[in-house]
Amino acid sequence: MVTIAAIAGSLRKGSYNAALLRAAQAAAPHGVTIVNCPIAEIPLYNFDVETEFGIPPAVTALKDQIAAADGLLIVTPEYNNSIPGVLKNAIDWASRPPADIARVFSGRKVAVIGASPGGFGTVLSQNAWLPVLRTLRAELWSEGRLLVSHVAGLTDASGEIVDPTTLDNLALFVAGFAAHLRGD
Repeated sequence: MVTIAAIAGSLRKGSYNAALLRAAQAAAPHGVTIVNCPIAEIPLYNFDVETEFGIPPAVTALKDQIAAADGLLIVTPEYNNSIPGVLKNAIDWASRPPADIARVFSGRKVAVIGASPGGFGTVLSQNAWLPVLRTLRAELWSEGRLLVSHVAGLTDASGEIVDPTTLDNLALFVAGFAAHLRGD
């Protein structure tokens, strides 16, 4: 059994990246579970808050989910050609205190995907994650890449991704990442 912790980096109800995460869950092959790790309850990082109150429960839950998983799937939007603030904030909190980086991120196999209404499909955001993941000593799985562009045209009226080519590509990506996690 392979478990992948997954974070969608948008808080919007109709988030395309949350839809991409749900589609990844549905596309997971037998023996692979993708666990959605919500970040909506994580406050903005503030060292004073950490010092006075400790690590918030939502952050502890996120860290535990990542640490318990075989790998991490980051499903990232692209805001202003870079990383979305809420997702970076969640990762920043998950790296606190610094002693927990080893448990949560060091050696953790990570894959990054994303969907965008624009034509570049989050390529700049995905690239912007590289120094962050390197700093946390995570292992980026770079054998697969999934950039979903013009995603609005790939969804149904409820916002779910229904485009067969996108779903096929997503299934191949998830299967490839899972095989990497198993050591196949």
